[in-house]
Amino acid sequence: MKLELKRIARKPGYTIGHLYIDGAYFADTCEDTDRGLTQSMPLGEIAKVKVHGRTAIPAGTYEVTLSVVSPKFGRQQFYRQYAHGGRLPRLLNVPGFEGVLLHCGNTAADTDGCILVGLNKEPGKVLHSKETFMRLYPRLAAAQPPITLTIQ
Repeated sequence: MKLELKRIARKPGYTIGHLYIDGAYFADTCEDTDRGLTQSMPLGEIAKVKVHGRTAIPAGTYEVTLSVVSPKFGRQQFYRQYAHGGRLPRLLNVPGFEGVLLHCGNTAADTDGCILVGLNKEPGKVLHSKETFMRLYPRLAAAQPPITLTIQ
């Protein structure tokens, strides 16, 4: 399965994108501020630009796994019920970042570099995030590995 995130609105406090699954639009996304990082940049350069908890992950292609229980969200009832015991979609080998997930939330304040899914009906926000996650997760869980996410 190929996921693609096209960042369409880069604002000072947030980034809005469109998420595609195998080429078809699926939902909108909300992330922290896009500071122009790319996967090919040296870690030292990423560290100079990154603002902890306020920076979107570098553009690039990442493998997505559903095999890790999130220490933060894995105990929450919603994720235990809808994400196979708290196994949220996790991006692997993101340079300069750890534990990057796709999860629920509404604004960049709800993420520390993760990607929030929902519908962008208000500036700087995604709404209906839980419903969107509940539609996304079963599709990811049913997919044959590998699952990749390319961010542009």
